[in-house]
Amino acid sequence: MPTVARWWRSRSDPQRIELYTRWSYYSFLTALPLFGLLAVASDWAGAPRWLELLLLAATLATTAAAVQLSRRGFADRAAGPDRVALAVAVLAGLVVVGVVVVGAAGTASGPSPAVPWAAGFVGAEVLLALSVTVATRRLVAGAAGVTVLTAAVALLDGSAVPAAVVGAVSIGVAVAATTLAFRFSVWILDVVVEMDRSRGVQLQLAVAEERLRFARDLHDVMGRNLSAIAVKSQLAGELVRRGRPGAADEVADISRIAEESLREVRDVVRGYRSTDLAGELAGARSVLRAAGIACTVRGEEAGTTLSTAAQAALGWVVREAVTNVLRHSSAGTCTITLVPGDPVELRVENDGVTGAGADWGSGLRGLAERLTAASGQLSAGPVGERFVVVARVPARVPAVEEVP
Repeated sequence: MPTVARWWRSRSDPQRIELYTRWSYYSFLTALPLFGLLAVASDWAGAPRWLELLLLAATLATTAAAVQLSRRGFADRAAGPDRVALAVAVLAGLVVVGVVVVGAAGTASGPSPAVPWAAGFVGAEVLLALSVTVATRRLVAGAAGVTVLTAAVALLDGSAVPAAVVGAVSIGVAVAATTLAFRFSVWILDVVVEMDRSRGVQLQLAVAEERLRFARDLHDVMGRNLSAIAVKSQLAGELVRRGRPGAADEVADISRIAEESLREVRDVVRGYRSTDLAGELAGARSVLRAAGIACTVRGEEAGTTLSTAAQAALGWVVREAVTNVLRHSSAGTCTITLVPGDPVELRVENDGVTGAGADWGSGLRGLAERLTAASGQLSAGPVGERFVVVARVPARVPAVEEVP
């Protein structure tokens, strides 16, 4: 028993529900023939032995085929019923009904109430097995067919027409109710399985979103810093070759940027990184000038009145825009303008438009996602001979809307 309990606890809730539903079917399909045999047993006192054996064999064949139908349905409900098992179940069921009618005619002096019920049990067994895969409408039509079969069997047994009709309708309603109840349990199982699958998809999406966030943040952090290191390394090398002073300062700056990159990468991993607008503007001015690009910053004082979240959002705009200037343009000048208001506007424009300037890379797409989360907007593209990036965010972005 402890082993069985551990085995049961190791199953998930959908697996438990499926096991319960599956074995409910198997148990009921196995028990139905016993009810049918008990129903005719009292009228078969003088029946031939071969007829009893034929009834038992046909009943076992019907049960085995019905169980196989349900097993196929639980294994793959989209595949539909097993046609071979369905044919065996129907043929064996008709043999059962025929044997019951013949046996009742030979052993009973009048109409037997067990005959229509035996036919009802056979029809219910086949419909229950089909209810795993067959739609409700077809099951209702099948129940109507069982009603007609039951009425015909009752009439063959010698029952009066009113009694045969009333009895057949009663049995048909019972068969339909039982079949639909089992069909409802399969529907519940499908809903539970689908919900569990949806939950798994949501978890996968959450993981994918976190991976995208990490990739985007890593791109934003390392793009500008690596570009700055590359530019400053070239500048330091040129200064050394020409024997000019300042190479040591550039090397020290490279070391500082590398240390900042290491710290920011660690912050990305932790997910607690933030940006500083003033620091990003100062860094942009330094990096662009080191690369030989004239940089002008206007309206820098307007950033001091912004909320922390707004400054962080605009800091990312400065970082990404400057990275693109260094990597994807042949700019000679770059102007960064901060226009106060609500929303506040940040414009970064350069004169280095290239043929691919209108295409948005992963950096700009990630930046647009950040601004959308901060209730802002981003536009970027060539305007005449200049490439312009314009970002607008509310001056007071709530902290809860800040993108991680």
